[in-house]
Amino acid sequence: MVILDRFHLEDGQVAVVTGAGRGIGRGCALALAEVGANVVCAARTQEQIDETAGLVESVGRKALPVRCDVMERADLEGLVEAALAEFGRIDVLVNNAGGWPPREALRTSEKSFEEAFRFNVTSAFLLTRLAVPKMVKTAGAGSVINISSRAGSMVLRGFAAYGTAKAALSWLTRELAAEFAPKVRVNAIEVGSVLTSALDFVAANDDIRTDMESKTPMQRLGEVEDVAAMAVYLATPASGWVTGKVFQVDGGLEHPQFEAPGEPL
Repeated sequence: MVILDRFHLEDGQVAVVTGAGRGIGRGCALALAEVGANVVCAARTQEQIDETAGLVESVGRKALPVRCDVMERADLEGLVEAALAEFGRIDVLVNNAGGWPPREALRTSEKSFEEAFRFNVTSAFLLTRLAVPKMVKTAGAGSVINISSRAGSMVLRGFAAYGTAKAALSWLTRELAAEFAPKVRVNAIEVGSVLTSALDFVAANDDIRTDMESKTPMQRLGEVEDVAAMAVYLATPASGWVTGKVFQVDGGLEHPQFEAPGEPL
């Protein structure tokens, strides 16, 4: 057996990726296409997912762009239905959509806190709940990959809402893995500082970027491909004996690189 064969998906297997219009989501969609998957590209902005779909097709795979707001249950239901109608199966789900701006705890409203939780945790739970039975019915097995954050396992000032939500997503990963084994594997990736549009302020400020890089053991910020490579591992038979694990892809971080500005108490 050639070990690299385990890092491929079979022809006809299907991956659903949320937040696929840009950044990590787009990187995961394209990487999964490169290893054999047809990809359902979901996000709120039609133009962006159309572009991602075009990239998937450029590597010889089929793509289906589906406009989807993960905060809306009807959209999540429609996403699963669209994937099945187009391809007849779901093998991989990447719950990538998420995020939330930093803000001091005392300036974070109850509504904002709850919305951060819904965006980062409840949406992933609901889509997984909708997709997993279809995975088992149509493909017999599957892999769910949750894109979490180091903010969920490292204390960062100003991230009470986002960090707590991502911590919950990482724990949810372990809970669901225990329930869905052995047919469906569930794992998560806690990402560090990756150069996406969320870090435009870093890319535009050499002083901030240099400082953050100096605090990173690997002496650089992440690229979307760093995360996409882990997603490939978790989606393919290469990780066939791995479930319920949370992988940190962060350049070796053990301490914060950056603190959100805020007024002291």
